[in-house]
Amino acid sequence: MQIENEKEIVQILENGGVIAYVTDTVWGLGCLPNNEKAVQKIYEIKKREAQKPLILMSNEIHNLLDFVAPLPKQACKLIKKYFPGALTLVVKKSKNTPDYITSGMDTVGIRIPDNKVFSRICEIIPNHVLATTSANLSHQPSAKSYEQAYENMNGLVDLVIKDYGYECQGLESTVCGVFDEEVKIFRQGAINILLD
Repeated sequence: MQIENEKEIVQILENGGVIAYVTDTVWGLGCLPNNEKAVQKIYEIKKREAQKPLILMSNEIHNLLDFVAPLPKQACKLIKKYFPGALTLVVKKSKNTPDYITSGMDTVGIRIPDNKVFSRICEIIPNHVLATTSANLSHQPSAKSYEQAYENMNGLVDLVIKDYGYECQGLESTVCGVFDEEVKIFRQGAINILLD
């Protein structure tokens, strides 16, 4: 699939900009993870508390492996079963994940959304990974449509990308952590985790 303004999207991100886009769950905001100023900009746009980390999203799991410590078996099982999809997996991070993304924590959330527009954005950008959060002001409902995302974010972000008919479900991802093979659900969202 092709989306309009592909060159513009890459330029915006390389210049420290922030974009809004559709995913399979709710609309997201993102920037390149290696740009601290851009990450800071996301916190300012959302009026987000500094102790709330961002997550890393991509279109392929191998793009995210550099950012995490070697994955426990249980994490690999969940990845096989639920990626791409509405699961955010919290695992130990590697030294490649900056503290400014994880609010100084030693863990990071990773996710592969099941959405063709988001997937295409990842294909065209440097390193294929975005530091992300939902496209709304803190403590406000998540945007569930292009119109809502545009209303929330127009004038605050550099670009709100069209959804090309690939809409989101409107329910946030389930957030689940795996530490030493122990699985912990932090937020029940769009999928129910079934453990063997």
